[in-house]
Amino acid sequence: MEKIEFLSYTILPISQQFFTFENTYMKAYIFISFIFFISCTGPQQVADVIFINGNIYTVNDDQPSVQAVAVLDGKIVAVGANEDILSLKGAGSKTIDLHGKMMTPGLIDSHAHFMGVGFSKLDLDLMGIKSYEELVDKVKEKIELLEPGEWVLGRGWHQDKWDSITSPVVQGFPTHQLLSAVSPDNPVYLRHASGHAGLANAKAMEIAGINSATKIDEGGEVFKDKNGNPTGLFNETAQGLIGKYIPKNDDKRDQLAFEEAVTECLANGITSFHDAGVNLNTIDLYKKNLTEGKLKVRIYAMLSGSNKELLKQYFANGPEIGLGNDFLSIRSVKLYSDGALGSRGAWLLEPYKDMSGEVGHSTTPVENIYQVCEEALRNGFQVCTHAIGDRANREVLDQYQNAFKTTDCNSSDYRFRIEHAQHLHPDDIPRFSEMGVIPAMQAIHMSSDRPWAIDRLGKKRIEDGAYVWQKLLKSGAVVINGTDAPVEPVNPMECFYASITRKTLKGVPPGGYEPDQKMTRAQALKSYTLNAAFGAFEEDIKGSIEVGKYADFAIFDLDFMKVSEEQILNTKVIMTVVNGEVVYSDRDIKIE
Repeated sequence: MEKIEFLSYTILPISQQFFTFENTYMKAYIFISFIFFISCTGPQQVADVIFINGNIYTVNDDQPSVQAVAVLDGKIVAVGANEDILSLKGAGSKTIDLHGKMMTPGLIDSHAHFMGVGFSKLDLDLMGIKSYEELVDKVKEKIELLEPGEWVLGRGWHQDKWDSITSPVVQGFPTHQLLSAVSPDNPVYLRHASGHAGLANAKAMEIAGINSATKIDEGGEVFKDKNGNPTGLFNETAQGLIGKYIPKNDDKRDQLAFEEAVTECLANGITSFHDAGVNLNTIDLYKKNLTEGKLKVRIYAMLSGSNKELLKQYFANGPEIGLGNDFLSIRSVKLYSDGALGSRGAWLLEPYKDMSGEVGHSTTPVENIYQVCEEALRNGFQVCTHAIGDRANREVLDQYQNAFKTTDCNSSDYRFRIEHAQHLHPDDIPRFSEMGVIPAMQAIHMSSDRPWAIDRLGKKRIEDGAYVWQKLLKSGAVVINGTDAPVEPVNPMECFYASITRKTLKGVPPGGYEPDQKMTRAQALKSYTLNAAFGAFEEDIKGSIEVGKYADFAIFDLDFMKVSEEQILNTKVIMTVVNGEVVYSDRDIKIE
């Protein structure tokens, strides 16, 4: 017999005897007193919304599955069997019959870029292209719609995912000539899928004054051919040489991108979003939309650690937690310690296997990381540092450890994070659990990167420490999951599939890469819900379907906890609920 949780009490159906408790008489007395309390305090409270006939995964170990949920004022007031929940129905209650469909807690993307998701819908989306020629054709089509001098911006290309690369090629990347030939009068800048590199055409480089004499300080690189001429590829911090000439977005375009991001998240069942790096303008945009009731996705924002004035302001004033009924919280800082593996910017202990002597880049001096950690601890902020390579991860763990030891603060519950934690030295794997550091990982990166990552790192380093989810989980670390969108699609089903199969989205190899590191389906769901909430200090208000938590749900057409692996990728969100309100639906589900 299922139990029904109501408010802060657990009520057992009458048909189940309550005389099985250890202290029979005391428990009976408490039960009778509670019934008397209800009768003396007026009629039983009724629900605003009731969900019935569901296949509901609660991510609550004490009650892992239920049929129905009752909601009042945006929060869960009861979970249990249909007949018990229906007893909370009143004259004004809405009833949503799920017809056996799967419901989970609202999904939480624990590392992505909210405005980037929106802008990817406004700019050229290059994520699915298969060749350099296809990229050039898309640019050519775009230019036909523009006036001379207007910029063409795009993102999402990844040369290692192309069927082939047109010659000439420098360090594995295409050069600008073919692109420049179709865009002589329009500056073009196309960011790599990783966001850590970009390709500029000749016009853009002319505007920026880039030539053979151009140099960049440590932390980036302007790629040049054998004659010393720029190829158009700007790696890591070198992107700023072009970026400062790209016109800034105006308020109207920012708002359009924001609205696109909200729509995209809700259509994918994402009710909460850890935004990995925001500036003051973005924070103001979120607050404006929060005030206007347009912020329908709960945002956990990380302050951009490269903005010293922003950090100074927030460290002086303290975190902003739970604004607007927990739709916006600002209590963490995003730092970068290295670049991306695809552009060989990830910082390694030993050289890349496919490029002799190259070990990647340190993009932020380690002493600066320590300084920010120390200030964050004293002022109540979490630190989340991007680290891909094994040396970057080790250096960040070292600086976290130093800060924990030397900083006096009011809490010992730091929950510092390493974003990506993609390639670890075996000696550093247990340090996450030992230090309470959270690996914020994106399983979909394994699916996309693993086919070519072995060329960068070699078989031994891949097997010992790359994408090692089970090694981290078994050591006691809390692994959280996300997509890094727009680096990858925001679709959580692709990430869930990668988590449990360790295959590419084409289904190869048959048994998955390093199959001993697969997550179970339960682990994968938890990494996207309750664990992700823990990563933002929010496990008491979201992440599971329990009494007292926000009524944030995702409803699916297929049960991805049981269907075949292949069917997971076909699973669609049919309804998204935030704060008890249906904010997305792709089909008619009867609401009575």
